[in-house]
Amino acid sequence: MGRTENTKAVLVMLVLQTIYAGISLLVKAALLQGMSPRIFVVYRQAFGTIFIVPIAYFSRSNTHRCKMGWKSFSLIFVAALIGLIGTQMMQYEGIFFATSSASSVLNNLIPAITFIGASILGLEPINIRSLRTLAKIAGTIVCVTGAVIMTLIKGPKLLNAQLPSSSSLWSICSIGSDNQWLLGCLYLIGGCCCWSFWLLLQVPVSRMYPDHLSLSAWMCFIGTVQSVTIGLFTDPYLEAWKIKSYLQLGSCLFAGIFGSAICIIFQSWIIERKGPVFSAIFYPIGTVIVTIFASMFLQEQIYTGSIIGAFAIITGLYVVLWGKAEDVKELKEKQEKTTVLQNEQIQTIQILDEDQSNLVDSLLLK
Repeated sequence: MGRTENTKAVLVMLVLQTIYAGISLLVKAALLQGMSPRIFVVYRQAFGTIFIVPIAYFSRSNTHRCKMGWKSFSLIFVAALIGLIGTQMMQYEGIFFATSSASSVLNNLIPAITFIGASILGLEPINIRSLRTLAKIAGTIVCVTGAVIMTLIKGPKLLNAQLPSSSSLWSICSIGSDNQWLLGCLYLIGGCCCWSFWLLLQVPVSRMYPDHLSLSAWMCFIGTVQSVTIGLFTDPYLEAWKIKSYLQLGSCLFAGIFGSAICIIFQSWIIERKGPVFSAIFYPIGTVIVTIFASMFLQEQIYTGSIIGAFAIITGLYVVLWGKAEDVKELKEKQEKTTVLQNEQIQTIQILDEDQSNLVDSLLLK
């Protein structure tokens, strides 16, 4: 049963990373057509809310309704502000000011930031003398290093070598001045930190409000209100709110329905069962998927460095998963030992009760 659940968790994370990769390509295309990053976040959250709220409302049963208190509402409000609005707006602003290469590299800081944060908060067991802990640390470093190699080191072309570099959709966005590039990188780093904090916040949020479908609806709705409020201050003119093409509309719909509605449900489910580090370690896989999709649909070139980096990412991911599997195995062994001890104590108490009862009966007979 445990192996089946682990397999489901891995498959869910791979599907999520595929969806995120598709969203990143569509977002880039929409921004290149002149759409404001902040307005894109508004429409993404709004479409996600319209999709998920009716489903969450009609699927809730009277016996499984979660009560919304001020504490749980405050946690959800903060999680939506940091994880949805903060992450998306900073990521899109970073792509606008910097380059897609910088975004691809810095996004892979998420596993490292999440691992450090989880270790500080005590959500991830750390024992330097343990082989499992060393495996998780080494695997995280290898994943991040592989993503950096994949993005920065090119080498000989392997696919689409006959196409000029200018044919790539990513190359349309110019780097701009050094100050803009630095500002973009700072936005991207801030976005990575926000998403890592969101992954960590899901632990108390999921425990306090375990209905993942309703939780996704609340986050989308609150995120919509937050993004509209910010958008009215940053982009008050009507022209910025217009959707000017079917590509922009399709990008907003796909990002809203899948990215801001469905993905949140599965992310919360994964974090509740496997923890935030298990979820975060899959993010470097998104770099591999983006590269494959870009070569297929955007005719971007594939270089030798991409293959080497992808191999390093898969290797590091396997090492971390092994460490997590050993943690789960040890936890189950401890639980089994505790259960055995409890059963032995119960049996001992029952035997003592029987002996005492027999003694009382014998005395009464005398």
